[in-house]
Amino acid sequence: MGSDSETEKCIKEKKKMMAVAPIAKPLAGKKLSKRTFKLVRRASEAKCLKRGVKEVVKSIRRGHKGLCVIAGNISPIDVITHVPILCEEADIPYIYVSSKEDLATAGVTKRPTCCVLVLTKPTKGELAQEVQEKLQGDYDQVAAEVKELTSSLF
Repeated sequence: MGSDSETEKCIKEKKKMMAVAPIAKPLAGKKLSKRTFKLVRRASEAKCLKRGVKEVVKSIRRGHKGLCVIAGNISPIDVITHVPILCEEADIPYIYVSSKEDLATAGVTKRPTCCVLVLTKPTKGELAQEVQEKLQGDYDQVAAEVKELTSSLF
């Protein structure tokens, strides 16, 4: 009985990977995806998250810094092709994850989300010191892994 559920999980994982666009590089592996989703959830709870292409682009243009997480299974892919370019120009690390649904779940929204920008500080107000330290620690860890992954690609 346990093997059936394992088989179903494997099939679902393969379907997710088949839907990923070919331009989705650097693509996060399982461990990095899990850490990234955890970071997105923490940022969402601390109100340090911008959701959707429009908000992310606006924040990048305004000079906000953070980590951009982009879903790799967007159709049509033209919707998000300009986001990595903006991130590179603004020196913001970015990573692709396999599913927009998983990204929305981590960002605590019901609608699938194309991309999110995890900010290091909230745009309004202040965070409690403990929450700020946890968020910064997670952010630093994920950002370091993303930079390591991107440096090995290029």
